[in-house]
Amino acid sequence: MWLKLTLASLVALGATLGNAQAQISDDVVKIGVLNDQASLYADLTGQGSVIAARLAAEDFGGKVLGKPIEIVFADHQNKPDVGSTVANRWIDVEKVDAIADVPTSSVALAVQEITKNKNRMLLISGAASSALTSDKCSPTGIHWTYDTWALANGTGKATVLAGGDSWFFLTADYAFGHALEKDTTDVVKANGGKVLGVVRHPLNSSDFSSFLLQAQASKAKIIGLANAGTDTTNSIKQAAEFGIVKGGQNLAGLLVFLNDVHALGLDVAQGLMLTEAFYWDLTDETRAWTKRFTQRHKQHPNMIHAGVYGAVTHYLKAIQAAGTDEAKAVAAKMKELPVDDFFTKGGRVREDGRTIRDMYLFQVKKPAESKGPWDYYKLVRTIPAAEAFRPIEQGNCPFAKKS
Repeated sequence: MWLKLTLASLVALGATLGNAQAQISDDVVKIGVLNDQASLYADLTGQGSVIAARLAAEDFGGKVLGKPIEIVFADHQNKPDVGSTVANRWIDVEKVDAIADVPTSSVALAVQEITKNKNRMLLISGAASSALTSDKCSPTGIHWTYDTWALANGTGKATVLAGGDSWFFLTADYAFGHALEKDTTDVVKANGGKVLGVVRHPLNSSDFSSFLLQAQASKAKIIGLANAGTDTTNSIKQAAEFGIVKGGQNLAGLLVFLNDVHALGLDVAQGLMLTEAFYWDLTDETRAWTKRFTQRHKQHPNMIHAGVYGAVTHYLKAIQAAGTDEAKAVAAKMKELPVDDFFTKGGRVREDGRTIRDMYLFQVKKPAESKGPWDYYKLVRTIPAAEAFRPIEQGNCPFAKKS
């Protein structure tokens, strides 16, 4: 009898161990970085985000729960149908467990619906639309780095309070641009300003002359650039050619990255106010990580790259803590664990998937103030986490607790 019980116990123990080992699906944790590899957002995301994800995997030891971590990537071409096709193939055929980055909000919204329905994690760093944690939220979607509400309440609010109380928007005509325009309009009006007009341009435009002439004719004090990437840099360059700033109007770059400032040069970009979650020269830790990043990439990192690293790291920590890579269990653990990495201190992931952290209001330096390459920002204000993002009770996420 003792022998039979012992054998039975051993069989049960073996089954238990087997089940524990099976908690990592397909014996690998596969993370797909989905972004723009060749067009207007390639410098902002692209291979930089792939490098950031690989650094996160390496720093975790290359394995989680004893299983290897694999990073793959693809180009969504800024098209929702292309992004959706890749996401479905990755999940159904290539067994990808999590999709990361996903700039271009229209693509991110489409992919979030797929990952929600197929129970996979989405770790958003590049996309900005605040709808991702509002009515379009997902139990397995984490909006990690920034959003349009934070940008509007950073740059937009500061500009209005500094006297820029009349606005005209130059808006990219897709989900991100519309969301940024709306969120900034709400801030402008809430602080006593007014919007005199809006003109919307196609994504990846090269000629902004007709749009800028309409903005110039409005006589608005502020021309709000609700666009990103080369759309923003082209807008700013062509505005300089039209003498818009010299004529008394000012530009508000509502989403400007370090890479944009580098492309523009300080002569053109000086004085711009912008809101970011990360700057390479803030602390010893950010400088150390930047040194590692730039050893592999030709440019300095921006907040999207840092965000990909942070989101992938937190995801791996959550798998380790949950003992599984099952998406809902991992998402719950990501919301339970504190967020702490080289650029986020004392952060957390909220019930609606919004990561809450301090944000920063920067001003671009004058050429004489810069000490060398990539020394472009001076800190104007740290925006506390509690102030930086939309309160959860103001969102419309159906599963989030409004408390």
